[in-house]
Amino acid sequence: MASLNFAAAAVVHLRRPDVASNFGNRQKPLKLVRGKRLALSLNATGSTGPSSAAPEKPEIELEFIGPKPGADGSYPVDKAKAVSGEKLLRNIMNENKIELYATYGKVMNCGGGGSCGTCIVEIIDGKDLLNERTNTELRYLKKKPESWRLACQTIVGNKENSGKVAVQRLPQWKK
Repeated sequence: MASLNFAAAAVVHLRRPDVASNFGNRQKPLKLVRGKRLALSLNATGSTGPSSAAPEKPEIELEFIGPKPGADGSYPVDKAKAVSGEKLLRNIMNENKIELYATYGKVMNCGGGGSCGTCIVEIIDGKDLLNERTNTELRYLKKKPESWRLACQTIVGNKENSGKVAVQRLPQWKK
């Protein structure tokens, strides 16, 4: 973590009130460079540089394994990426047009409310990158394997972690 010397800290506290800080990225007062204003901020190493966008957020890579093998005997795999901790598994699948529901579920799903149990998936790898089972999941999946989850209740990541998650779609179809 960068340490600020007293002079830099004093500058931060004396800045104009209309110059906002970005969650810990303290901005120094605006300086004129050839008649233009330039905001400088202290980065993690303590050096100054032009202000830039927020640091990259950690990403989770997802692989969705199809429920039935293709003609060649291999299972189809769809891939997607998501920012850690920002979306439910169901929303990621819908946004990437990855099939989630069986025929019955396409018609009778609850729209992500956790009240129907039709969005069951199996987590093959990366369980530690997901939230814990919710009370709704505990109720609907009490007689199912621990690796089964409801996509509408599963948050991908925790805003800090990154990695890879492998998801089996429609695990009830596996034999």
